[in-house]
Amino acid sequence: MAVYASLSRRHFVRTMALGATALAAPVAWAERLTPTPAQTEGPFYPDRLPLDTDNDLLIIGDSRALAVGEVTHLGGRILDADGAPLRNALVEIWQVDANGVYLHSRSAGEKRDAHFQGYGRFTTSSTGEYYFRTVKPVPYPGRTPHIHVMVSRHGRPLLTTQLYVRGEPQNDRDGLFRSIRDQRQRDAVLVDFKPLPESALGELTARFDVVLGLTPEEQ
Repeated sequence: MAVYASLSRRHFVRTMALGATALAAPVAWAERLTPTPAQTEGPFYPDRLPLDTDNDLLIIGDSRALAVGEVTHLGGRILDADGAPLRNALVEIWQVDANGVYLHSRSAGEKRDAHFQGYGRFTTSSTGEYYFRTVKPVPYPGRTPHIHVMVSRHGRPLLTTQLYVRGEPQNDRDGLFRSIRDQRQRDAVLVDFKPLPESALGELTARFDVVLGLTPEEQ
């Protein structure tokens, strides 16, 4: 299992590299990038961070037990307003487990998947890239499937947003998603969850590039 997971991650990294090459565009293209809209942090940012806060949300510490859910390799780049990558940016994500429960004391804890980390963080590379292994988000009462994303740098918050599953029928009934009025910004937070090629386990791949409304002088 561990060997296969390693091969899957390597395949995902190759896929991500191709996407990064496509984004390495001239300034004329970068100027047309749409800023990622800000969204609320919500009430379920972990009120107690787990001891394990790495970028693999499927395994906690040295446990061999995997979290339940559709394994998803989530990655992308953090870019400034000019389309340049932000290195050393801290990317945090948090989401419900396969049972629709957050890592939070007020979120139906008796149903929580004890093997799902619920929260992770990753510091971007020189190309602005980040990577997480997690599960595809599921709905819970009142909300369409989504993943919370927060970006900060040098201890300064830059953006909090949420990514959504493209094609999910509940999106159009979700108040927070509908609050994004600009169609280009709506498109910017919709993410394709696609089958990972050659994965015998039915793993998924998802890419979410975050464009910050910052100029280099503001970084």
